[in-house]
Amino acid sequence: MKITSAEFVMSNSDVAKCPKDALPEYAFIGRSNVGKSSLINMLVDRKSLAKTSGRPGKTQLINHFKINNNWFLVDLPGYGYARVSKKEKKTFQKYITAYFEKRKQLVCAFVLVDIRHDPQPIDLEFMEWLGTNGVPFAIIFTKADKLKPGAIQNHVDRYLQKLLDTAWEQAPTHFVTSSTNRTGKEEVLDFIDGINKDFIYN
Repeated sequence: MKITSAEFVMSNSDVAKCPKDALPEYAFIGRSNVGKSSLINMLVDRKSLAKTSGRPGKTQLINHFKINNNWFLVDLPGYGYARVSKKEKKTFQKYITAYFEKRKQLVCAFVLVDIRHDPQPIDLEFMEWLGTNGVPFAIIFTKADKLKPGAIQNHVDRYLQKLLDTAWEQAPTHFVTSSTNRTGKEEVLDFIDGINKDFIYN
């Protein structure tokens, strides 16, 4: 897929106010500081479509971006560590949950995890929640440039095995990416393109 246009549409915390367009949506979510904004900018070939920050917890709303005028990329607040109050965290959790439960246009969530780290309970619990609630998702491993090539597959294999050892009969679709060297861009976009063709034309 070639990205020809990417435009910001809206930010809000009320699922009922999200765009009414009958277009497929892909939601990007992960723990704070996982490299979500950098990944989004890399995928759509823009330097600052999504705001990057050295301060975890920068994204605090549901952000909709219309891509190629035929699908939405949705940037969701990170979960886990963020320099916000407990009250704000509860607010985030409430409308993130509402988004996944109510947003009919959502066709796939991308759960971002830092490839350098062992599986974290908060990520595993969130994926289990998505599975239990019937939300299709894929895993995007970020920051692959931080590991030596030989270590990348070992980290991925261990992560997927952890999933198989817990709640999953088969491992979810996954992608290995690096915003720095643009690894995984075509694979993720081709995956989205394949779903879009079924969504739009069938």
